[in-house]
Amino acid sequence: MMDMDNDNNTNKSNVAEKTIDVVLIRHAQSQWNLENRFTGWANPPLTAAGFAEARRAAQLLRAHGYEFDAAFSSRLLRAQQTLDVLLETLGQMNLPRFQDWRLNERHYGQLQGINKAEEAKQVGEQQVWRWRRGYEDKAAPLSRNDPAHPVNDPLYRDVDPALLPDVENLAETRARVMQFWQERIAPCIRLGERVVISGHGNTFRALIMGLANLSIKQVESFEIPTGKSIVYTFNRNAEPLHWRYLEEQQSETIVV
Repeated sequence: MMDMDNDNNTNKSNVAEKTIDVVLIRHAQSQWNLENRFTGWANPPLTAAGFAEARRAAQLLRAHGYEFDAAFSSRLLRAQQTLDVLLETLGQMNLPRFQDWRLNERHYGQLQGINKAEEAKQVGEQQVWRWRRGYEDKAAPLSRNDPAHPVNDPLYRDVDPALLPDVENLAETRARVMQFWQERIAPCIRLGERVVISGHGNTFRALIMGLANLSIKQVESFEIPTGKSIVYTFNRNAEPLHWRYLEEQQSETIVV
């Protein structure tokens, strides 16, 4: 006679052992990437090369059989355009899509729009590196009277103005993106939903720092290329297991 209790325990164990992949993709090349400008919350579109880069990423996802149950992006055009290309290539344009300002790039304050090489001539390459990669460093804030400040942008009229930054460091970016993760993505993982997120280099650096417990030194040297899919694997309790770049899945897995 079959032991039903043991059978039920086995089934529960199998469910608990199942994993869920979340795909993170930094937007493809934007016009300001091409022009080597600090971008932050500014809103340039993808370049023609960026659209081609996004298509290659989408084709790789399709070749590996990826399909999704929900899609997320920042409110910035370059991330949305990248997601458009992914979903169109995958034949999933009707997928539920959500935009969240907390996925926006780190806000660079008064640096936004400035050419990085030109700024390095003025203040030195080390200072520019600290602004770009430093965990606690940040540039001069943008005045709230400036038309470019997010409080003056209709895109954020539904967001409490007190939450909208004048400038950010990576620590502050990490706080908002981890809040987003716990509120929106962790519940999806626990439900077994497959999620794709189109975002930005610094938001994903901050996110992976939080998920993988990277040190400040590690995250400051961590660079995420445009248009490359990161596959992050979780158990069904939304606990992170490991991550990898999709192209490297046969050769390199990074265990947290």
